[in-house]
Amino acid sequence: MRRCKLGNFCKIPALMALTLLFTSCAGPSVKRTEVDETIDLSGKWNDTDSRLVAEEMILDCLERPWLEQYQTSHPGKAPTVIVATVKNRSYEHINTQVFIKDLERALINSGRVQFVASKDERIELRQEKADQQQGFTDPATQKSMYKEVGADFMLQGSINAIKDEIKGKYVMLYQVNLELIDLETNLKRWIGQKAIKKVVKRSRYTW
Repeated sequence: MRRCKLGNFCKIPALMALTLLFTSCAGPSVKRTEVDETIDLSGKWNDTDSRLVAEEMILDCLERPWLEQYQTSHPGKAPTVIVATVKNRSYEHINTQVFIKDLERALINSGRVQFVASKDERIELRQEKADQQQGFTDPATQKSMYKEVGADFMLQGSINAIKDEIKGKYVMLYQVNLELIDLETNLKRWIGQKAIKKVVKRSRYTW
């Protein structure tokens, strides 16, 4: 039987293979982190993008003339806003409901507008009020079906994405467009746009 002249060095590839095997079979490494910490693994749209874009765009929206004009014509009354559809027009999967909730939170926490429930939420609320009318609820605590507050303005928009790639490096551009529309006149009172650009380099080594 032929023996390796390099002695123990012949065992190194086998040891490396075993090490790689055991490493690949090991469980995932988990590290807890703060919810608001920025973590960007793939360059795709993520929770940080959603939160920061929502906060910046709502801040811009509330600083524009439409709000002061409304307050002047409606003394002592805050405008009532509803967030409608935000369409995903990018090529990747984006959970727009997360972004919508970030928009809603930024609007409510501003303290400068009133906010009404969404279409789906209103359906559930109306069902609950209808159930209260069936005789099982104390009449003194029943809620009326006809006291809903109508929205003055609707916020809607879209998320778009463009990818430019060459030789293991690519640039991601996300552009969010939002519009605030007067529900009575259909006039657009505010148009906002926010863009995020990311440069991503792929590793030369993959396993």
